[in-house]
Amino acid sequence: MNINMTLIGELIAFVVFVIFCMKYVWPPIIGAIETRQKTIADGLAASDRAAKDLELAQEKATAQLKDAKAQAAEIVEAAKKREAQIVEEAAEKAQAEKAKIIAAGHAEIETERNQAKEELRQQVAILAVAGAEKILERSIDAAAHSDILDKLVAEL
Repeated sequence: MNINMTLIGELIAFVVFVIFCMKYVWPPIIGAIETRQKTIADGLAASDRAAKDLELAQEKATAQLKDAKAQAAEIVEAAKKREAQIVEEAAEKAQAEKAKIIAAGHAEIETERNQAKEELRQQVAILAVAGAEKILERSIDAAAHSDILDKLVAEL
């Protein structure tokens, strides 16, 4: 066997092997590698987007929390104002009720005073008639002399 022929045969076999590999083995391997690279790149891009989305969501949550606190403060302030208004209205109603009760009390006292005066006048008139009867020693007709008695009561 000739060594040169062996080398040439091996060279031809190697070239055929390389051509075979370049034609049928390398393209699927390169395609798989490119697909894998694309998948990894997509994953990294998705990770970056997720990180940005997370940051935006945190900023949005912070802004919403700040707005909620501001709204809560406004609601508390409005509630305090309403509380003060209710207290003021209740005080005004109480003052009005107090004045009404005092006026009613004064009116009642005045009515009772007038009734007492009237009763006192009636009793004085009766006593005056009784005194006059005793003085004149005869009966005086109260109905007949009612105009005189009424004048006497009015003067009292």
